[in-house]
Amino acid sequence: MTKEEKKVLRGDLFRHLDGIVTAPIAFALHKSGVLDYLLKEERVRLNQVSKYFNANEGYLNIALHTLAAQGWLRYEIMEDETIWLSLTSQSSIAFKAVPVYKDVVDLMILSGQYHHRKFELKPFLLLEQIVERYRSDYGLEMEGTEEMVTIHKQILKHIEGIIVGPTVVAFGMSGMFHKYFMEASFHPGEFHADGESFGRLLDIFVFLGFFERNNGHYRFTEKGLFFARRASAYGVTVSYIPMFRKMDELLFGDPAIFWKGLPGEKEEHVDREMNVWGSGGAHAAYFKALDKIIIDLFNQPIEKQPKGIVDMGCGNGAFLIHLYEVIEQRTMRGELLEEHPLFLIGADFNDAALKVSRSNIVQADIWAKLIKGDIGRPDLLAKDLDENFGIDLKDLLNVRTFLDHNRVWEDVEVSPDRQSQSKGAFAFRGRRLSNAQVEENLKKHLKNWAPYVQNFGLLIIELHTIAPDLIAQHLGRTAATAYNATHGFSDQFILEIETFNKVAREAGLHPQEEHFVKYPNSELATVSINLLKAEK
Repeated sequence: MTKEEKKVLRGDLFRHLDGIVTAPIAFALHKSGVLDYLLKEERVRLNQVSKYFNANEGYLNIALHTLAAQGWLRYEIMEDETIWLSLTSQSSIAFKAVPVYKDVVDLMILSGQYHHRKFELKPFLLLEQIVERYRSDYGLEMEGTEEMVTIHKQILKHIEGIIVGPTVVAFGMSGMFHKYFMEASFHPGEFHADGESFGRLLDIFVFLGFFERNNGHYRFTEKGLFFARRASAYGVTVSYIPMFRKMDELLFGDPAIFWKGLPGEKEEHVDREMNVWGSGGAHAAYFKALDKIIIDLFNQPIEKQPKGIVDMGCGNGAFLIHLYEVIEQRTMRGELLEEHPLFLIGADFNDAALKVSRSNIVQADIWAKLIKGDIGRPDLLAKDLDENFGIDLKDLLNVRTFLDHNRVWEDVEVSPDRQSQSKGAFAFRGRRLSNAQVEENLKKHLKNWAPYVQNFGLLIIELHTIAPDLIAQHLGRTAATAYNATHGFSDQFILEIETFNKVAREAGLHPQEEHFVKYPNSELATVSINLLKAEK
């Protein structure tokens, strides 16, 4: 494929992710009358909308922030953090078309009654009906003003995302993207007991250009291979579909519906196994950028090296495995592992993640201790390591990937001098959090870690937000709409890179410029790699 062809397909992938979150949000706002209210008022404060509809203001804020990221609203945060919402030239066209999301939202809800990887018949029959309507553009006009056609195409791409995303993830997690299937033609009966129905599912993807069909056998096209190799890119967003099924309740009902169980019980808002699968594949691309930092640290004289590594939020264990292989194969320490063994600690709060991590680490044939750990309680981690393993947390290199934004919220007193520049939207159990509160909370969180990372620093990959108007200007070039929605409704706190680094410095942890990387290397950056070190 040419570079330009790949760029187009990558744009489709980003727009698919947009659709998975935008459709249920927009449809819930349509049903409740919020969209009509916004059209009538033209410019209105968030708290006025929230009061009028008796909504949970924090989640309503995230919902409207999502529409702004799609270009359908103007979202302004004043100096006192009052939020104003006003119409754009796209608002009336987009809001009028929102009812066409009903079918895919119904499919999201129906699919919750079935196993996400078994390709069962009833949700598939509804999917077939959706595809038939999609073939005729859902009745949306494709002639008219350029802006109208652009918005209608945007909405159709959203619908396509809900057709493609969950199924591609199911294919990926079920082994369909194994080398055998990707390199040779295959029959539906090789993959599913109901070969006839499964063939009809594959025919949908023939229509979408993922497969070619010949005499009842299927073969991947170049387009299909492109998406198959990037299946994990859908995994994290699709894993939050259980949360989006409850959008009406989150916005206008009980905001704590997903948080009534005891800590450690099965999560209801996210498919954690799928989330770990998706994040493991998506995050692998960033691991190589860390290699230089790791090589530098473990090529020092042995007395200056960390005794090992602790990965808080170890997920599927892929990061620990990667770090071990880099150290073993590419550093001086790798030649001294007999005399100076490398202590590897994987910590995670989630039992499902620990289970997956344990399996992967055993398969990789490396040694590591896996323990329960809470990102917000480094003191408990330090105590556990000391009492049970005789290891001082300060003697280890602390690393983590995409975790600090997922700390448990604690209310903090905000300094009157704090003036947040963040354009994010944040909530906790439906309550709106000011951006200044989120910054202050992050500062306290990082200060809790500072005493334990003085020797070797905190090596961190973190997720970030970007402003909704910037997202809207670059649709098809960023997954930020999906990130903001999935993390916002699940009470996670992703700040802009500049804001995160500013707060880290306030906490006494200074980003090391020579090791700082951001992805992409532009104003659209939503991922950063940092080595944060305390000044001695």
